Amino acid sequence: MTQQQIKNLEKELWDAADELRGNSKLTAGEYKDPLLGLVLLRFAQNRYEDAKISIANSLPINPRTNAQREATKDDYAAAGAILLPEKAKYEYLAALPESEDIAEAINNAMKLIEAEYPDLAGILPKSYQEFDDKLLRDLVRVFNKDAVRHAKGDVFGRIYEFFLMKFSMQGAGAQEGGEFFTPPSLVNLIVNFIQPNHGIIHDPACGSGGMFVQTAHFIQDHENKSVNEAITVYGTELKSNNAKLAKMNLAIHGIEGKIIESNSFYTNPHNLTRKCDFVMANPPFNVDKVDAKNKFLTEDERLPFGAPLTGNGTVSNGNYLWMQYFYSYLNKTGRAGFVMASSATDAGNAEKRIRKELIETGAVECIVSVGNNFFYTRSLPCHVWFYNKGKKKENKNKILMIDARNTFRKVSTTINDFSEEQLEGLTTIMQLFRGEKPEVSKNNAWFNEKFPTGKYEDVEGLCKIVDLEDVVSQDYSLTPGRYVGVVVNLDMDFDYQGRMIEIHDELAILNEEATQLMHQIQSVQL
Repeated sequence: MTQQQIKNLEKELWDAADELRGNSKLTAGEYKDPLLGLVLLRFAQNRYEDAKISIANSLPINPRTNAQREATKDDYAAAGAILLPEKAKYEYLAALPESEDIAEAINNAMKLIEAEYPDLAGILPKSYQEFDDKLLRDLVRVFNKDAVRHAKGDVFGRIYEFFLMKFSMQGAGAQEGGEFFTPPSLVNLIVNFIQPNHGIIHDPACGSGGMFVQTAHFIQDHENKSVNEAITVYGTELKSNNAKLAKMNLAIHGIEGKIIESNSFYTNPHNLTRKCDFVMANPPFNVDKVDAKNKFLTEDERLPFGAPLTGNGTVSNGNYLWMQYFYSYLNKTGRAGFVMASSATDAGNAEKRIRKELIETGAVECIVSVGNNFFYTRSLPCHVWFYNKGKKKENKNKILMIDARNTFRKVSTTINDFSEEQLEGLTTIMQLFRGEKPEVSKNNAWFNEKFPTGKYEDVEGLCKIVDLEDVVSQDYSLTPGRYVGVVVNLDMDFDYQGRMIEIHDELAILNEEATQLMHQIQSVQL
């Protein structure tokens, strides 16, 4: 299938499935996991059928019986497929007569697969009895169309990711939205910058495993090895439902890995300190309930610069815990890329001390400012940080600052992303900084406009290479805007006058409430 055909199929399947949900009483959160479970079943059937053919052509013939031996689970695993029990096959479910209980049959299919494959035990959804019978049958038909039945594995991986993205945009299953899914633009930026093509990959806040999936795509595009030959992936995820999504996501994409449900603040379940070649993450920002008195935290080897304690001995913000974890997981040449709250680049007190020590290690390689509306259900800006313990000698005390707040493509009135040209251009800036041969297309208009010579140069309002002395002069701030300069770029679609009127009205209300409160306080008899 061409890329456009895949996009059309993604949209067709989503529209059909979402319309069915719209006509039901289910919320997006209630609908998400069972629907993704059906995608997994359909995918498993497709992979099974492909593997059955290749296995039949490769099984040895017994010279005494002149017959092939029966295929085993190991044969199917080697072919990247699951040996499906008869009643777990999608075609069995699709052909089930109206008199049979479809919900019970799908629940049973999930149980049969889990019984055969202990790594999936407790992972697959088994709540189909909560669905209306007609809704379930219609859903099964949606994923039984000819185009779907003949789709190959990578197509299903794309469909799964697309559905995760759409559910994230609806805020399904997350208190703040986007909790289980990092937008593709940010994942691609991280993967393209750190180039995770070998060794141990770790994400200690892995959500639904999107970092691992994009790493697999990167390896497929750049290496001759298979994904599971090139890398070993390890994920940690606090929330049970997200951990299940991650395990399903790895299964969908044929990625071997270990996902553990645990709290990274109080555990180091994979014991990967100083062992990782690459670390990628989009951790929860500004976590304010970390127990500073927890024994594990006080003795944690992943905090070489100490916990960011307040004056009263508490941890009011977890950002600088995460940032030290990512640093500590890396081996001597390891690279890390992670999304972080914008406030972290200028945070004061204990966080400033830790930031100073991090900068002085020479491992901070690049900071990228990202504008509003890259997350699907919240509009906050962010920064993407990059560590590199294997910097070239000449870059040891240098940091690449990129201000990409004005670099975006409007997807809708509330969603922005990077276009392919912009993402390629930003990646090329990093490659040029490292002294690598850039992979930029000759017709990349965005890059050619910014860098007409094709060589790196500081560009006002976009990028600048700074040294340690520059950072010290800025009081150890890592906010790119302090260094690259400012280019005024007004959003002509934004109603500035209207918004200012709203702000004045809000201020008038607040002033009135403050006056009323002052009168109440002054009227109290002492």
